[in-house]
Amino acid sequence: MLAETICSAVSVAGLGIAAVTAYRKRFLAAARITAYALVPVALVMTGFVEWVSGMVFNPTVWAGFGLLGVSWLLFMTTRAIERRGLAASEEPGEHGKPKKKVKGSPADGAVAPAASAPSLGAARAGSAPRSAAPAEDFSDIEAILKKHGI
Repeated sequence: MLAETICSAVSVAGLGIAAVTAYRKRFLAAARITAYALVPVALVMTGFVEWVSGMVFNPTVWAGFGLLGVSWLLFMTTRAIERRGLAASEEPGEHGKPKKKVKGSPADGAVAPAASAPSLGAARAGSAPRSAAPAEDFSDIEAILKKHGI
């Protein structure tokens, strides 16, 4: 009953503000304010306010939300533990059965990262490895910079 009275008062106040706005020749803004002012009364008339207030002040509903939260927490915790446990090792389980493969775990015949490096060809196969700081020729870049006066 109190929620319906508050909604009605808010709607009346909004309609008053819309009337003042229309008096100031701002009809588009007044129409928008009127639309917002009618929403609380519409919610009361449809029974939505009574349904929400009955739900909010009912302890059984809050207990249900609490149980939903506990259920979600259990699902997420067990999923995280299962992923960590299965991905950590591929040793046989407690009953002698091999553990299941987890999606995203490395394959048995995985290739080393160095194997994907491009081959350097036969010309460099016997040459010595390069030093950490290569001595490159920047003479063409220097010429361009001097040409532009830099």
